[in-house]
Amino acid sequence: MTERKKKAQISVYLDPGIMEMLADYAARRDQPQSMIAEAAIASFLSPDAAERREAVIVKRLDQIDRRMTRLERDMGIAIESLAVFIKYWVATTPALPEPAAQAARAKAGERYDQFVTALGRRLAKGPKLRQEISEDVGQTQESGRGT
Repeated sequence: MTERKKKAQISVYLDPGIMEMLADYAARRDQPQSMIAEAAIASFLSPDAAERREAVIVKRLDQIDRRMTRLERDMGIAIESLAVFIKYWVATTPALPEPAAQAARAKAGERYDQFVTALGRRLAKGPKLRQEISEDVGQTQESGRGT
């Protein structure tokens, strides 16, 4: 009959937050805390722990890369939107005669303040332009398939 080796007992001091997480995890898994601690220590000390940490870092870097790509796309949309608006505005706005131009300049400050206020409201509660564009593009493509 093979003799079963007795496990060694150690005392470990844990921060209250970590102890609470260990207790919660053990309760959810219906496992003893000592078994979970043993598995965690074994995982930490295993030779492939460095490879797992590297895999986690690579995964996070990939997430950051995707977010940066989305950010770059969103910035491109914003810049192109502004460029299209300016080009359209310059092409369609006729020059005003001098008396009307003075009145327009007088009204410009008030309109700018209204614009900034409206922009602030829009940014605070959305929807964001990029959401509207992706939704519009998706709907246009879906309706184009149905015809």
